[in-house]
Amino acid sequence: MLDDLLRRVQAYTPLMLGVGAGLPEAAVLVPITRSAEPELVLTLRADGLSTHGGEVAFPGGRRDPEDLDLISTALREAQEEIGLPPGLVEVLGPLSTLVSRHGIQVTPYVGFVPDFVEYQPNDGEIAAVFSVPLAFFLDDPRETTHRIDYLGKSWYVPSYRYGEYKIWGLTAIMVVELINLLYDAGIELHTPPASFIHLR
Repeated sequence: MLDDLLRRVQAYTPLMLGVGAGLPEAAVLVPITRSAEPELVLTLRADGLSTHGGEVAFPGGRRDPEDLDLISTALREAQEEIGLPPGLVEVLGPLSTLVSRHGIQVTPYVGFVPDFVEYQPNDGEIAAVFSVPLAFFLDDPRETTHRIDYLGKSWYVPSYRYGEYKIWGLTAIMVVELINLLYDAGIELHTPPASFIHLR
Protein backbone atom coordinates (compact mmCIF):
# COMPACT_ATOMS: atom_id res chain seq x y z
CA MET A 1 0.00 0.00 0.00
CA LEU A 2 2.77 2.45 0.87
CA ASP A 3 4.42 1.87 -2.51
CA ASP A 4 1.14 2.71 -4.24
CA LEU A 5 0.80 5.81 -2.09
CA LEU A 6 4.34 6.85 -3.06
CA ARG A 7 3.64 6.40 -6.79
CA ARG A 8 0.37 8.32 -6.64
CA VAL A 9 1.81 11.34 -4.86
CA GLN A 10 4.89 11.49 -7.07
CA ALA A 11 2.79 11.29 -10.25
CA TYR A 12 0.31 13.92 -9.04
CA THR A 13 0.02 17.39 -10.57
CA PRO A 14 -1.15 19.75 -7.83
CA LEU A 15 -3.11 22.95 -8.48
CA MET A 16 -2.46 26.55 -7.48
CA LEU A 17 -5.80 27.65 -6.00
CA GLY A 18 -6.16 31.41 -5.75
CA VAL A 19 -2.42 31.98 -5.51
CA GLY A 20 -1.23 35.44 -6.51
CA ALA A 21 2.07 37.27 -6.80
CA GLY A 22 3.29 38.94 -3.66
CA LEU A 23 1.42 36.80 -1.15
CA PRO A 24 3.51 35.54 1.78
CA GLU A 25 4.41 31.85 1.50
CA ALA A 26 4.06 29.05 4.02
CA ALA A 27 4.37 25.28 3.95
CA VAL A 28 3.08 22.41 6.04
CA LEU A 29 4.19 18.81 6.34
CA VAL A 30 1.51 16.14 5.90
CA PRO A 31 3.18 13.26 7.79
CA ILE A 32 1.99 9.71 7.09
CA THR A 33 3.32 6.89 9.25
CA ARG A 34 5.16 4.01 7.60
CA SER A 35 2.95 1.29 9.02
CA ALA A 36 0.58 -1.46 7.96
CA GLU A 37 -2.31 0.87 8.80
CA PRO A 38 -0.92 4.33 7.89
CA GLU A 39 -1.90 7.27 10.05
CA LEU A 40 -1.87 11.04 9.59
CA VAL A 41 0.07 13.00 12.20
CA LEU A 42 -1.66 16.24 13.22
CA THR A 43 -1.26 18.93 15.85
CA LEU A 44 -3.57 20.92 18.08
CA ARG A 45 -2.28 24.48 18.11
CA ALA A 46 -1.98 26.29 21.43
CA ASP A 47 -4.92 28.51 22.39
CA GLY A 48 -2.90 31.70 22.78
CA LEU A 49 -1.54 31.90 19.23
CA SER A 50 -2.45 34.98 17.17
CA THR A 51 -3.53 32.88 14.17
CA HIS A 52 -5.34 29.53 14.18
CA GLY A 53 -5.08 29.22 17.98
CA GLY A 54 -6.86 26.14 19.33
CA GLU A 55 -7.24 24.65 15.82
CA VAL A 56 -6.07 21.33 14.42
CA ALA A 57 -3.36 21.73 11.79
CA PHE A 58 -0.47 20.00 10.13
CA PRO A 59 2.95 21.13 11.42
CA GLY A 60 4.17 24.10 9.40
CA GLY A 61 4.47 27.83 9.10
CA ARG A 62 5.76 30.78 7.13
CA ARG A 63 8.81 30.59 4.91
CA ASP A 64 11.93 32.20 6.37
CA PRO A 65 14.40 34.04 4.11
CA GLU A 66 17.00 31.41 5.02
CA ASP A 67 14.86 28.50 3.77
CA LEU A 68 16.17 27.11 0.48
CA ASP A 69 12.67 26.17 -0.64
CA LEU A 70 9.23 25.40 0.73
CA ILE A 71 10.19 21.79 1.51
CA SER A 72 12.88 23.23 3.79
CA THR A 73 10.21 25.40 5.42
CA ALA A 74 7.93 22.41 6.10
CA LEU A 75 10.77 20.32 7.55
CA ARG A 76 12.16 23.16 9.69
CA GLU A 77 8.74 23.99 11.09
CA ALA A 78 7.98 20.32 11.83
CA GLN A 79 11.23 20.10 13.78
CA GLU A 80 10.53 23.35 15.67
CA GLU A 81 6.90 22.53 16.44
CA ILE A 82 6.89 18.80 17.20
CA GLY A 83 10.57 17.80 17.40
CA LEU A 84 10.51 15.74 14.18
CA PRO A 85 14.08 15.43 12.83
CA PRO A 86 14.16 16.25 9.08
CA GLY A 87 16.30 13.16 8.46
CA LEU A 88 13.38 10.93 9.48
CA VAL A 89 11.08 12.35 6.78
CA GLU A 90 10.86 10.95 3.25
CA VAL A 91 9.22 13.76 1.29
CA LEU A 92 6.98 12.38 -1.47
CA GLY A 93 5.69 15.55 -3.10
CA PRO A 94 3.26 18.47 -2.81
CA LEU A 95 -0.50 18.76 -2.75
CA SER A 96 -2.30 21.82 -4.12
CA THR A 97 -1.29 25.26 -2.86
CA LEU A 98 -4.15 27.07 -1.09
CA VAL A 99 -4.61 30.58 0.23
CA SER A 100 -5.59 30.83 3.90
CA ARG A 101 -8.16 33.27 5.23
CA HIS A 102 -5.21 35.37 6.41
CA GLY A 103 -3.96 35.80 2.82
CA ILE A 104 -1.04 33.37 3.06
CA GLN A 105 -0.40 30.83 0.31
CA VAL A 106 0.17 27.44 1.90
CA THR A 107 1.76 24.46 0.16
CA PRO A 108 1.37 21.02 1.81
CA TYR A 109 4.13 18.41 1.37
CA VAL A 110 3.30 14.76 1.93
CA GLY A 111 6.01 12.76 3.68
CA PHE A 112 6.52 9.33 5.20
CA VAL A 113 7.62 9.25 8.84
CA PRO A 114 8.46 6.26 11.06
CA ASP A 115 5.63 5.10 13.31
CA PHE A 116 7.84 5.05 16.42
CA VAL A 117 8.69 8.77 16.70
CA GLU A 118 8.33 10.30 20.15
CA TYR A 119 7.13 13.79 19.32
CA GLN A 120 8.23 16.72 21.47
CA PRO A 121 5.57 19.45 21.12
CA ASN A 122 6.82 23.03 21.45
CA ASP A 123 4.78 24.23 24.44
CA GLY A 124 4.53 27.78 23.11
CA GLU A 125 2.90 26.67 19.85
CA ILE A 126 1.53 23.14 20.13
CA ALA A 127 -0.92 21.83 22.73
CA ALA A 128 -0.94 18.21 21.47
CA VAL A 129 0.33 15.88 18.74
CA PHE A 130 -2.00 13.07 17.69
CA SER A 131 -2.55 10.68 14.80
CA VAL A 132 -5.61 9.56 12.86
CA PRO A 133 -5.79 6.40 10.71
CA LEU A 134 -6.08 7.34 7.03
CA ALA A 135 -8.87 4.78 6.76
CA PHE A 136 -10.95 6.89 9.18
CA PHE A 137 -11.58 9.44 6.41
CA LEU A 138 -12.42 6.92 3.69
CA ASP A 139 -16.18 6.92 4.22
CA ASP A 140 -16.23 10.71 4.69
CA PRO A 141 -17.54 10.56 8.30
CA ARG A 142 -18.13 14.32 8.44
CA GLU A 143 -19.85 15.80 11.46
CA THR A 144 -20.91 18.96 9.63
CA THR A 145 -20.24 20.76 6.35
CA HIS A 146 -19.10 24.37 6.06
CA ARG A 147 -19.91 26.29 2.88
CA ILE A 148 -17.11 28.66 1.84
CA ASP A 149 -17.47 30.94 -1.19
CA TYR A 150 -14.00 31.27 -2.71
CA LEU A 151 -12.65 31.92 -6.23
CA GLY A 152 -16.18 32.30 -7.56
CA LYS A 153 -17.18 28.83 -6.36
CA SER A 154 -18.92 27.36 -3.36
CA TRP A 155 -16.76 24.91 -1.43
CA TYR A 156 -18.50 22.39 0.84
CA VAL A 157 -15.77 21.64 3.36
CA PRO A 158 -16.23 18.74 5.77
CA SER A 159 -15.63 19.05 9.48
CA TYR A 160 -14.50 15.76 11.04
CA ARG A 161 -14.60 14.81 14.70
CA TYR A 162 -11.91 12.39 15.89
CA GLY A 163 -12.11 11.90 19.63
CA GLU A 164 -11.73 15.33 21.20
CA TYR A 165 -10.34 16.86 18.01
CA LYS A 166 -12.18 18.81 15.31
CA ILE A 167 -10.54 18.69 11.86
CA TRP A 168 -11.90 21.42 9.59
CA GLY A 169 -11.04 24.38 7.37
CA LEU A 170 -7.85 24.39 5.30
CA THR A 171 -6.62 21.23 7.03
CA ALA A 172 -9.79 19.35 6.05
CA ILE A 173 -9.43 20.50 2.42
CA MET A 174 -5.88 19.07 2.41
CA VAL A 175 -7.11 15.81 3.96
CA VAL A 176 -9.85 15.43 1.33
CA GLU A 177 -7.37 16.03 -1.50
CA LEU A 178 -5.04 13.42 -0.01
CA ILE A 179 -7.79 10.81 0.52
CA ASN A 180 -9.13 11.34 -3.00
CA LEU A 181 -5.61 10.97 -4.41
CA LEU A 182 -4.72 7.86 -2.43
CA TYR A 183 -8.01 5.97 -2.52
CA ASP A 184 -10.01 7.44 -5.43
CA ALA A 185 -12.55 8.28 -2.72
CA GLY A 186 -14.44 10.81 -4.82
CA ILE A 187 -15.19 13.14 -1.87
CA GLU A 188 -16.66 16.20 -3.57
CA LEU A 189 -15.82 19.71 -2.39
CA HIS A 190 -17.91 21.65 -4.91
CA THR A 191 -21.20 19.77 -4.56
CA PRO A 192 -23.14 19.79 -1.29
CA PRO A 193 -23.53 16.41 0.39
CA ALA A 194 -27.02 14.94 0.65
CA SER A 195 -27.10 15.91 4.32
CA PHE A 196 -26.36 19.59 3.63
CA ILE A 197 -29.11 22.02 4.69
CA HIS A 198 -29.38 25.23 2.68
CA LEU A 199 -30.51 28.07 4.93
CA ARG A 200 -32.29 30.89 3.14
